[in-house]
Amino acid sequence: MNASEQKAVEEIRGAYVQKEESGLDRLRRLDRAARRPAQIFAYVFGAAGTLVLGTGMCLAMEVIGALPALGIAVGLAGIAMVACNLFIYRALLGHRRKKYAPRVLELSGELLGAE
Repeated sequence: MNASEQKAVEEIRGAYVQKEESGLDRLRRLDRAARRPAQIFAYVFGAAGTLVLGTGMCLAMEVIGALPALGIAVGLAGIAMVACNLFIYRALLGHRRKKYAPRVLELSGELLGAE
């Protein structure tokens, strides 16, 4: 078996070998678990706010109807959603960080002390 075939066999074998999770892997997983819900909310809420704002603009410019007063109201609601998105994201992230802080600090202390 030549070297390239041996390397291919090792790559395929490596895909099936059970890998042990290191401390750094656990720390990264905890960090993702703390951040992900806040990020998902921010993306979804921001997209919804943008769509509401766009709908309001279309109504106000009479593109999809002759209701400019309703369009202004809907547009202002969309602006409010987009404007408060960052503050809601920060609050959610702060809450999640507070929830995961003891485990993250314990694990990071173990990793830093092990060096």
